[in-house]
Amino acid sequence: MSTAPAAASSDPPIPAAPPPSVSVVVPVFGNGENLRELVSRVQAALSPLVSGLELILVNDGSGRRSWQAIEALARREPQVRGIDLMHNYGQHNALLAGITRATNSIIVTMDDDLQHPPEELPKLLAAIGEGNDVAYGKPQRREHSPWRNLASRLTKRAVRAALGAQMAEKSSAFRMFRAELKEGFAGFRDAQVSIDVLLSWSADRVACVAVDHHPRRQGRSGYDLGKLLAVTLGMITGYSTLPLRLASGLGLLAATLGLGLLFWLLPQMLTADGQPSGLTLIAAMIALFAGLQLFAIGVVGEYLARMHFRTLGKPAFVIRTETAPTPRLENQDS
Repeated sequence: MSTAPAAASSDPPIPAAPPPSVSVVVPVFGNGENLRELVSRVQAALSPLVSGLELILVNDGSGRRSWQAIEALARREPQVRGIDLMHNYGQHNALLAGITRATNSIIVTMDDDLQHPPEELPKLLAAIGEGNDVAYGKPQRREHSPWRNLASRLTKRAVRAALGAQMAEKSSAFRMFRAELKEGFAGFRDAQVSIDVLLSWSADRVACVAVDHHPRRQGRSGYDLGKLLAVTLGMITGYSTLPLRLASGLGLLAATLGLGLLFWLLPQMLTADGQPSGLTLIAAMIALFAGLQLFAIGVVGEYLARMHFRTLGKPAFVIRTETAPTPRLENQDS
C-alpha cells in the first residue's frame, strides 16, 4: 500500500529584509588627527553590511585646523559630510546638529578619539536587526581616570532621575538607533540638550551590548569633573522633577519637626527655668526653617531661570557652513 506524497506548501518564501543604510555622526573637538583613521575603520566595519553609508563630522568649535581636516576628508571621501558650528556648543548639541542632517534609516553616534572601536559597530547593528529601537555599546572596562569614573557615575545618577532606571543603566555615548526616533524630538528647541533623554521620549525597546573601550590616543577629555557636575545638575533640573520633590519632602519633614518641637516646648515655656533653653532652641529652629526655605526657593528659581532661557529662543546650535552633500553611494555586489 503506497502513501501519497505530502503536498508541497503553497506559501511563498519570506523575502530577506534588505540591508539598512547607516549615518554615523561624530562630534569633533580637538582630535582632527584621528579622523582619517576613524573614517577608514568605520567604512571597513560597516560597508559590507549596509546598503548606504554616510559619516557626518561635526566640528564643535575646535578651530580651523579640525575643520580643514574635515573638509579634506569630505573632498576625498564621497561618504563624508562636514558641519562647522559657530562655536563650542557641547557634545550633545553637536550630535543633535548631525542627527538632524542624517538621511539614512539607522543613526550611530560615537566619539572622535577612537575610544569607541568602529569594529564593534556590527554588534550594535545586529541588536537593531533584532527589533530594538536603540542599542547602546556599554564598555566592559572604561579607560578613564578614577575622578572621571566617579563623575560619570554621578552623571548616571542624574540620567536615572531623568530617564528611569532601565535606560539609565544602558545609556552610553556609543549608541545606534532608528532614524524614526528623531521625529519624536523634531520640534525640540532648547540649548540644554541630552540625546539620551530625547531618545527616551520615543524609544520602547532598548538593548545594551558589551563592547571594548580603548584608551585615548592623544589629548585629554573635554569633560573634567566640573563640567560633568554641571551636566549632572543640568540633567536633573532640565529634565526631571526630582529636585522639586526633594524640596517638597524636606519642607514637609521640617514642618512636621517644627510642629512636634512646638508641642514639646509649650509646657517648658510656661516655667521660668525652661525659657532660656527654649529660646535657644527656637532660634535654632528659625535658622533651620529659613535655610530650608532658601533651599526650596533656590530650586524653584533654577526652574524659573530655565523657563526664562527657553522663552528667549536660544538655539541649540548654529551652523557656520557645511560641505556640499554628495550622492548616496550604494554597495554593489561584485
